[in-house]
Amino acid sequence: MTHLSRRAFVASTVAAAACAQDQSAGASAETFACPPCGCSEDGEKFQTPGRCPDCDMTLIPTQESNLGVEPAALAPRAGSFDISGGAGRAEHLIKVHYYLPGAYSPDTRILLVVPGAGRNSFEYRNEWLGVARRENILVAAMGYPEEHYDFAAYHMGGVIKNLELRNPDTATPGVIRIDDGDLTFDTNPNPEEWLFNDFDRVFGYLKKATGLPAPHYDIFGHSAGGQILHRMALFYPASRARKILAANAGWYTLPNLNAPLPSGLLGSPITKNDLVRSFASNLTILLGENDNSDRAGGTLLHTPTIDRQGLDRLSRGRNFYELSHRQADALGADFRWALSTVPNVGHDFREMSKAAAGLVQN
Repeated sequence: MTHLSRRAFVASTVAAAACAQDQSAGASAETFACPPCGCSEDGEKFQTPGRCPDCDMTLIPTQESNLGVEPAALAPRAGSFDISGGAGRAEHLIKVHYYLPGAYSPDTRILLVVPGAGRNSFEYRNEWLGVARRENILVAAMGYPEEHYDFAAYHMGGVIKNLELRNPDTATPGVIRIDDGDLTFDTNPNPEEWLFNDFDRVFGYLKKATGLPAPHYDIFGHSAGGQILHRMALFYPASRARKILAANAGWYTLPNLNAPLPSGLLGSPITKNDLVRSFASNLTILLGENDNSDRAGGTLLHTPTIDRQGLDRLSRGRNFYELSHRQADALGADFRWALSTVPNVGHDFREMSKAAAGLVQN
């Protein structure tokens, strides 16, 4: 019997699985269509993903596999499955919309996508279809149900709990104003219950369900997802993420050990040594040049303390990066974070996804 290296064995296994699964998906060509909207292209099918030539809406797959709870294998092309929540939420399911290239190979990379407050994993996944096909990337967008993952569990990554916003001023659409004393919460000292653990866990599941030997994953989050991912870099520096792309975050937890949660680290288990590890991660703060007002989209939280970071997402992101760089210098840490601003783009997840795609292709 000829001896095969582990990589050769995995490669042959993946190639056989891809072939078998693609055949099981049917011989029909993969097509995409505009969501029914009344435009002239309704009912038309396109051979490649992209945007509708009439209404500019994102084309969606015409066929999608619903595989149930944690299937043993993923069918190629577009699909969805459910996976159990993490520690403390194992009974709550997370909906994952994915795209697996039909001819995936041992070189296929894995990208996780974390949506904004709308938790719309289907739409976020669809923005990456073209990149997934062209660059041979398995894309999996995480859909956390709002009824089980509130602001503290989602935006804050679960590092706090029992959050209350008392007497909020919501007179301006898309804006929440509140006094610092009216924002109350409990610290969650149990790291195993933090949301960030889910990403390594889902990565491990995707590897098992596809046979892919990928040693790491990239991860992109927008708006609320951007809040989650910059906190992931701070609170979970031991993740298996290669690149962390945090886009259009509404506000930030600063790497300040003397400022209290939620806008600092005082009261959390994070230490100076943890921060040194955090600064060595490959985090990119991705900002939109026009995401510079309350009218840019999404929901923006204002408190006197948070407003010291800036009055809009653009200035808050820049201040976060600059303060982090100074803190890293003070600690003598290797600072690998990057700041990237996308010209002429506001709080638009489609355009920010396009910008992020350029960063994960290398």
